[in-house]
This record gives sequence, C-alpha cells and structure tokens, in this order.
Amino acid sequence: MKEISVSSALQIAGRAGRYGTQWDKGYVTTFKPDDLQTLKKLLSQTPEPLTQAGLHPTAEQIELYAYHLPQSSFSNLMDIFISLSRVDNSLYFICDMEDFKFLADMIQHIPLPLRARYVFCCAPINRKLTFLCGMFVKFARRYSKNDSITFTWLSDQIGWPFSETRTLLDLVHLESVFDVLDLYLWLSYRFMDLFPDAEIIRNEQTKLDSLISDGVIRLTALLKNSTSGMNNIEAVRDDSFEMSKHKNLRENRSVTSTIFRRGKLTSKLLSEGLLTSDMLQTLQREWSEISRRSSKNRK
Repeated sequence: MKEISVSSALQIAGRAGRYGTQWDKGYVTTFKPDDLQTLKKLLSQTPEPLTQAGLHPTAEQIELYAYHLPQSSFSNLMDIFISLSRVDNSLYFICDMEDFKFLADMIQHIPLPLRARYVFCCAPINRKLTFLCGMFVKFARRYSKNDSITFTWLSDQIGWPFSETRTLLDLVHLESVFDVLDLYLWLSYRFMDLFPDAEIIRNEQTKLDSLISDGVIRLTALLKNSTSGMNNIEAVRDDSFEMSKHKNLRENRSVTSTIFRRGKLTSKLLSEGLLTSDMLQTLQREWSEISRRSSKNRK
C-alpha cells in the first residue's frame, strides 16, 4: 500500500458531481474511515508542477513519412519517426508508443485510409484484454468496408441481452463487454457516420454497470461462504451463460487470466476488501482443476 499523488487524488475527486445536472455538487470519501484524513490532506495541497511535456507524432507528420516511405508499415513509420526525433530532454520526451504500435500491427492487414488508421491506433485499449482486442479488429474491418457498426450488429458480438452473473468468469466477461462499449463510444465521437448508435450504447452501458455492481456483491458473498476450493467446479464448468459467451476453453482461459494477473477487476475487489488473497488462491486452484479435467476429457 502506498499513498497516491496529489494530482491523482485531485483527478479522482474531480469526477464527483456533474455541472449542470441534479448532482451539481459532488462528495468524496474513502472506503476506510482511517484514510479520510489522508484524503483531506491530499485535497488541500497544490499538484506537483510539471517539469516535462510528452510529444506524440501528429497524423500530418506520419502522412509525410508515409509519402516518402510508401512500403513501410504503419508501425515502422512510428519507429522511424522516433529514431529521427531530437528533443530537449530537459523539457520534452517522446511518449511511449508501444500500445500505439501494438494496435497498428493488429490492423496492418486491414485496408484503411492513413488518417483513419492513425485514429484507430490512438484508441485507449488495454492490449492484455483478448476479447477487447478482438472487437477492436472487428470494428476496424467493418469500418474498412464502410459498413455501419450498429447496436444490432454489436449485440450479436457481445451476447446482448445480458444475463445475471452466476460465476466470477461471467463477471469478468461483462467487464470486458463494458470496455468494448467504452471503445465504441470513443470511436463514435470520431466516426459518427459509421458508429451511429452512441446513445443506445450509452444507455446499455448504464444497465451493464448496475449488473456488474450487483454481481460483485453476490459473488463475493458466495466466495466468502465457500469452505473448499473445489465446491464450485461443476457449477462453473456447466454454467450455461459462460458457455454462451465463450466458444472454447482456450478463450475461457484467456479471459480468466485477467483475474489471476491481478487485473482491473481483481485489483478493485482486493483494494475494497471484497476479495481476499485466500479467495484468489481458491479461484486459482478451482481454475487449475477445471483446466486439468477439461484437458483430460479432450484426450
């Protein structure tokens, strides 16, 4: 455990309240009462001054490079740009381009205008999330064909309408779906014609958020009452909702790995005291047993 920075505290607290709505005034607190004084101390301070600014190549600059190097991939163009850049290190630095290049490589095979490719590669995506990355490629492919990415089409991809969660794997999947909806909204601000259902997506995301919150409460209560790591193996394996969302065990394993890597959902549960290290170890044992049995059945 460590204390967050003043700027992080102000940024988080700044999300409380929304100007011009019935919740115009926001309130901020802490999960544990003992931490409230720390929060008050952080919010009373001035953020640390910025000493450097990050620089990122613009679309115009990459277009110029592409004109002179037409055979280079988009990712290679970024590498060339960085290698030729000269900055005053005391004031500036080149932003980390690994995520940008990762997305560029993912959609390199898809025919896209350079400007559109640049925008897609700027999308805020966690590249460790397999389901989200897969949907990112599908979005780019439909865009390249000038096909509208409608809510009707998206529903088939994400398993809408959503069901009540019954396993932790269900909850992880819904977290991934939530990130997909976030990606849709981000792209809809930039490609309004081909992402026309932003309002519908926004409404469904609100419902999904409530479903995830309810699932967290129910599942943690179930885990706390579990006395054996093997109690829920058959329930997880036979769960119909999970089977409808994942085509095979390999995809299940990739989604489940977000739990055991201490991903966003797990970190949230651990930090709020809703999931303990013992519970996490129980889940790991359960999943290992499921994987072992499934592998044995395939043989």
